[in-house]
Amino acid sequence: MTDHLWSFSTESGHLAGTDLTGWRVEAADGHIGKVDKHSDEVDDSYLVVDTGVWIFGKEVLIPARAVTRVDLEEQTLHLALSKEQVKDSPEFVSDKHLADRQHREEVDQYYRASWRFPGGMGGL
Repeated sequence: MTDHLWSFSTESGHLAGTDLTGWRVEAADGHIGKVDKHSDEVDDSYLVVDTGVWIFGKEVLIPARAVTRVDLEEQTLHLALSKEQVKDSPEFVSDKHLADRQHREEVDQYYRASWRFPGGMGGL
């Protein structure tokens, strides 16, 4: 089975090449922060969300598939994840994420275990 956790869904409305830096991020149950970094690379698309004071400045790595809707007018991304799922997610560590495949696998396992993403085998 093809894995699409690290790709934007076609239904989200994401347009490749759009600079999402600074956009608002809304979890399924409320505001969680702003996009600090992002990637549009094929099979490696993600958001790094700065949660600010909400969870004490933690940056979290969110797989692109978690984006359910892109609001171009409001510059807001809507996620399928709850605030609690984001709060409990592994912290983004630039050196580890960019250089350490093991860290990426740990992040991948967290989302698969805590969220049943569309088109995937979450929870299995």
